[in-house]
Amino acid sequence: MFKVYRVNTKTGSVSCESLKEDYRYFGNRGLIAKVMTDEVNPKCDPLGPENKLILSTGLLAGTPVTTAHRLSVGGKSPLTGGIKEANVGGNVAYLLAQHGIKMIIFEDMPAGDEWRILKISANGSADLVDASGYVGLNNYALVEKLYENYGKDIAVLSIGTAGERGSKIASLQATDATTKHPSRAAARGGLGAVAGSKKIKAVVVEKAAKRFEFPYADKQAFDEANKKLVEFCTTPGSPIAGMSMGGTISLLDITAATAVLPVNNFSADFFPAEKLEKINAKAWVERANKYGGKQGIPCQPGCIVKCSNVYNNSRGEYVTSGLEYETYALCGPNWDISDIDFIAEVDRICDDFGIDTMDLGNVVAVLMDVGKIPWGDANAVRDALAQMVEGKTELGKLMAQGTDAVGKAFGAKRIPTVKGQGLPAYDPRNAKGMGVTYATTPMGADHTAGYAMDFMGDNTKKEGKIELSKNMQTVYTACDNIACAFCFPFAAENPDLFPALLKGAYGGEWDIGRIMGIGAQTIKMEKDFNTAAGLTAADDRIAEFMYEEASPATGAKFDFTEEELQEIFK
Repeated sequence: MFKVYRVNTKTGSVSCESLKEDYRYFGNRGLIAKVMTDEVNPKCDPLGPENKLILSTGLLAGTPVTTAHRLSVGGKSPLTGGIKEANVGGNVAYLLAQHGIKMIIFEDMPAGDEWRILKISANGSADLVDASGYVGLNNYALVEKLYENYGKDIAVLSIGTAGERGSKIASLQATDATTKHPSRAAARGGLGAVAGSKKIKAVVVEKAAKRFEFPYADKQAFDEANKKLVEFCTTPGSPIAGMSMGGTISLLDITAATAVLPVNNFSADFFPAEKLEKINAKAWVERANKYGGKQGIPCQPGCIVKCSNVYNNSRGEYVTSGLEYETYALCGPNWDISDIDFIAEVDRICDDFGIDTMDLGNVVAVLMDVGKIPWGDANAVRDALAQMVEGKTELGKLMAQGTDAVGKAFGAKRIPTVKGQGLPAYDPRNAKGMGVTYATTPMGADHTAGYAMDFMGDNTKKEGKIELSKNMQTVYTACDNIACAFCFPFAAENPDLFPALLKGAYGGEWDIGRIMGIGAQTIKMEKDFNTAAGLTAADDRIAEFMYEEASPATGAKFDFTEEELQEIFK
């Protein structure tokens, strides 16, 4: 049976139990929703003892299915005040699955200031060990020190000093399977601060001495289904096969041409052509491949999508890996910056400090909008980021608390948030389906909660976007129980692939409707949790200025009423 470890951070005890039978057909985000619904007081203080920090793996973790080893991190968010799941690649879930570990649940909080690391040893035992020698380190130095002490055949999930200080936008960083650096971020919602509140500096997972054998219902049928999935993913011309060429940053050309790309804190017209050509997909691929950089690498073992990358500086030195569209757009055009080297530098700073690049992208844009930093001034941004990392100035401390905190402190007209969380890099006025997802998902502004871009129609029109977002939220939440968003939604267009895999893995009858039902059940649990936490329909709204202020590029406003948005829950 799959194992669940419970870690009491107050007493220091670690216990092991079997996964509950009624949890059996949930993974990742669904497991977090189940635990939060069953065990956590929705009105609890997110940084108090009643909240829990949950790590969970997917329904097919431990099998060879590509992208099945995403890790979910969950709890009540100190940023949104509601339930939160942050999803990350890397090698942590892969090694947990080797041990048959489905979940780790951190409970309570220490009475004192004793920091710990949870270490999963090769024999499968789990122990809290002293972390006093690691406190105060940011993620890159921390991981290098852990490698020195435990060897490089480990996976690490860790927080930087942002999480130690309780930053509301603190991430947890997972080590990348290819580079071994802590460059994969469970970024959204400030869950790094929840880890910090429980004085957990890191989770270290050694390779299993004896690998857990997945309890297949029908191994032969599973293998046949998996072979078909591999063929689908690797067929030339498939959307999955193309992801290795430029990764998600290739989206920039599309969003720039359609005015979906955020420019100058979502307040400007199209990004100027002379600036765009410096950072478009062609420029990115050329620069990323220069000086020994790489495209088309996997972030997790066994991934055949290979959308990740390695970025080096002009001296051939590693800077960052896994640079994604959201960071690229929000820390580039959104700041009126078109310098790829600088954007990569910012990504590295955020991963090291342990902070969400998306919220940071909005934080700095708001500071520029209110005149605290000049538009396009990279050196001024560097100075502000240094203040944030050092945490000694009032501005630096404020930045680490997120977009809402910064916007309200300076009386900003434009505060691009939903439920306190900074917007991803799609303007909701010109990508209205995405805006509906931002407004209504229990997760706060989150593009991965339901990627509702209408590639056949006009994204500035509201017609059909409620239904589009509703369908996509169901698909992507089902995905977040099983695999990566760069595999499952595309592969689910063949309605037989994943049902066959799940039937081979678990037995019983499966069809695409049953899989979508897992997504729908997960959303309902999350919505119920948020309602009990005190969130109402008034919280299911886009940033106020987007209702009132037309997009300079298209003239569109976000024009959904509260009643229209609530239709998504019926």
